[in-house]
Amino acid sequence: MDSRVSSTTSNGETKPMCPGMEKAEEAGALQRGQWSNKTEFVLSVAGEIIGLGNVWRFPYLCYKNGGGAFFIPYLIFLFTCGIPVFLLETALGQYTSQGGITAWRKICPIFEGIGYASQTIVILLNIYYIIVLAWALFYLFSSFTTDLPWGSCRHDWNTEHCVEFQRPSSSVNVSSENATSPVIEFWERRVLKISDGIQHLGALRWELALCLLLAWVICYFCIWKGVKSTGKVVYFTATFPYLMLVVLLIRGVTLPGAAQGIQFYLYPNLTRLWDPQRPRTNYELFHPESCGCQGSQKQQTMRARKPPQPRPGVFPHDIRWDVTVTSPSRPRF
Repeated sequence: MDSRVSSTTSNGETKPMCPGMEKAEEAGALQRGQWSNKTEFVLSVAGEIIGLGNVWRFPYLCYKNGGGAFFIPYLIFLFTCGIPVFLLETALGQYTSQGGITAWRKICPIFEGIGYASQTIVILLNIYYIIVLAWALFYLFSSFTTDLPWGSCRHDWNTEHCVEFQRPSSSVNVSSENATSPVIEFWERRVLKISDGIQHLGALRWELALCLLLAWVICYFCIWKGVKSTGKVVYFTATFPYLMLVVLLIRGVTLPGAAQGIQFYLYPNLTRLWDPQRPRTNYELFHPESCGCQGSQKQQTMRARKPPQPRPGVFPHDIRWDVTVTSPSRPRF
């Protein structure tokens, strides 16, 4: 028992100095709420540490940093830094059953600044990623058409430089330097409507504003009842994307040239191990792991102290590894 809240009697027995403190901590944990079962916790953590970086950024880094050779420093950092720091944060959250700021204050008052810094990072990340969700909702609503708006150059926002590259028989009257795809023009000229410069702010994009509002509303209703609502939502939000990724994986490995692409992805170029840009590996590891953001620590605060902590803490990394390794095999539409 913690020496700050216990004392030793003359006969060697240890008793708490404040008998009501343990009951207060237990009451606080109950008020905070706990996961109904281990599955909810694992799905919640897996949904947090697996995201766009695993499906989108990791394949790009592999292609850029020597293919399979990139896994060597990645695995080294994963087992020597990533998982230990992850387990440290989750153990801290499970032991203290407190949030980021109060947990560090309970360990050492001077560490309270770590909690404030982490919360600042979380606020900035929330502002950033909610915009990405708004873009995703905009694309979702735009896809409910017979012909996808980013699949052709026959729209008002397309320019004379637009070329449908997927149609080899179509005539091209523009130079390769000026040619753009309908995907890029839909993104820049329809979704964002990028202005000529920062001096021209442009008009309000009410469609994106409504998508942003909808994204905030969805997030609110996912967490408005705390762990009771979040624990049920993760059954869909943390499993449905993996089902779609499996569909894309099957589609990707059946496309022409899939074998050559997988070989190029896994064939190691060991000369890139000494690239001075190798510290990017650290970013790819610590950012998706949410190390330092105390996200996993908050998830662990809603678990009881009795269950063993390491096994459910490592299992989400197994899921993340499977998604990360197989992501380059999926088609990029």
